[in-house]
Amino acid sequence: MHFLDDALLPEHQQPLVIQAAPYGPEFLPGDSDDIPVTMDEQVQKAVDCWNAGATVLHIHVREADGSGSKRLSMFNEMIARLREAVPDMLLQVGGSISFAPEGEGEAANWLSDDTRHMLADLDPKPDQVTIAINTNQMNITEVMSADDVAGTSLALPAYADAYREMWIPSGPAFVEEHLRRLQAAGVQPHFMLGDPGQLETVERLVRRGVYTGPLVMNWVGIGGGADGPTATNLMEFVRRAPDNAVLTVEGIMRTCLPLNTMAIAMGLHVRCGIEDNLWGRKGERLSSVRQIEQLVRISRELYREVATGAEARRIYRIGETYGSADETLAKVGWAPNRRPAVADLSRAA
Repeated sequence: MHFLDDALLPEHQQPLVIQAAPYGPEFLPGDSDDIPVTMDEQVQKAVDCWNAGATVLHIHVREADGSGSKRLSMFNEMIARLREAVPDMLLQVGGSISFAPEGEGEAANWLSDDTRHMLADLDPKPDQVTIAINTNQMNITEVMSADDVAGTSLALPAYADAYREMWIPSGPAFVEEHLRRLQAAGVQPHFMLGDPGQLETVERLVRRGVYTGPLVMNWVGIGGGADGPTATNLMEFVRRAPDNAVLTVEGIMRTCLPLNTMAIAMGLHVRCGIEDNLWGRKGERLSSVRQIEQLVRISRELYREVATGAEARRIYRIGETYGSADETLAKVGWAPNRRPAVADLSRAA
């Protein structure tokens, strides 16, 4: 991305899109009084985030006992209810879900990747499904301190060890098939990228025509296999991103606020909520709604408007697709594919 002399002036920036992640799947219900468990509570949480100023909702779903749901039917119910409760909010399903069979005799028909590809079969369909690129470590505990996890299940050694050893299975075959299915279903992939190398892989997918649509992505600066949450890492990723990408900044715990403040000032977009961060000042819990309200306040102090639902849909280019690799490269802002040198010489002759 390029920043001209007047790039920091709010009249030259898009309205701010706030992505809310209020469902915190890594935490257990007893970890915070801000974790919605029943379906009614989960839907109400979306309404509260919308009213606070968020226009994109990152969705995970819980069962009645508080555990993370792996049932396709639960996600379908949640999305259907959200479409009624927050009709103008963009619905983004977290792509880490591997669905499980709900009836006897179904398990033998399910292959491991097929359970993740079923995200393309959600009905009603979401606006987006997130997708990670390249199989990678995702140790979310690496940059967390004892203070960050105090009073939560992540302070328990066995639970923390499970998250310390977590990794993302996202190899080339899965990614290409998943992109094909999502695009065929009319669902926009939202790329979750932890470093410039993962962005380079996305560029190669575009150059080969595997993905033909807008580049909408999060920089996931959480350490543990992704970039650490530092200003230099953020700026290097921003420098490498093409000019027409839609870039949201995602940090972890108390790094979220300073990183998001930088993003607001630079004209980028932000993500917040208890999936990423539990805290305001050190030792003070901050709910997802209060985090959203804080970012709205900061943005308005900088005279940058906060996006409406319609503006967020336009900024994210929901429903937009392209006809070829060449068109996608041009729309996204990458250089065109090279042409064979012999062909160039023959044209010149």
